[in-house]
Amino acid sequence: CSGAIPASAAEPARRSPGLLTVSGAIGRSNRGAVDPALDQLLVKHGVKFDKAFVFDSEALRRLPVVRIKPTLEYDAKVHSLAGPLLTSVLEAAGVAGDAMLALRAVDGYVVPLRMADARSYGIIVATETDGAPLALGGLGPLWAVYEADTLAAFKDKPLKERFALCPWGLYSIEVTRG
Repeated sequence: CSGAIPASAAEPARRSPGLLTVSGAIGRSNRGAVDPALDQLLVKHGVKFDKAFVFDSEALRRLPVVRIKPTLEYDAKVHSLAGPLLTSVLEAAGVAGDAMLALRAVDGYVVPLRMADARSYGIIVATETDGAPLALGGLGPLWAVYEADTLAAFKDKPLKERFALCPWGLYSIEVTRG
């Protein structure tokens, strides 16, 4: 037995590649342990778990979409970003409200974050920018990002310093109890 909870009718089995793996202190799972042969990026980054909840593009699309319009550091222009709230994604995996998070990007960049901060900053898991899907090799396919222009903690910082808590190429979130 893998320890994974079978998908219910409300959660169809994944038909497309997993994009985001949430592991650790989670209340729901849909996959078993890290496979040392097939989960090479997780292994390379030292991510270990016995169970996890994996989101594919369809699972993310089923969550309510939030749109934000931050000025991005890469071109100093306002862009429209869309995707579910990070807290909605985590709640779907059964993550408690007092959790600590480690947001991990494909390049190994890790952002430690409290669930309470994810909520107060209105962080989304962006899946698109300006109406187009975020691409691997660009900022995607997933980007944990907030609307820095409107947040007191970030709006007065230089543009290049506003997005340190926003890993692009997000693929793993490790959850620990707060």
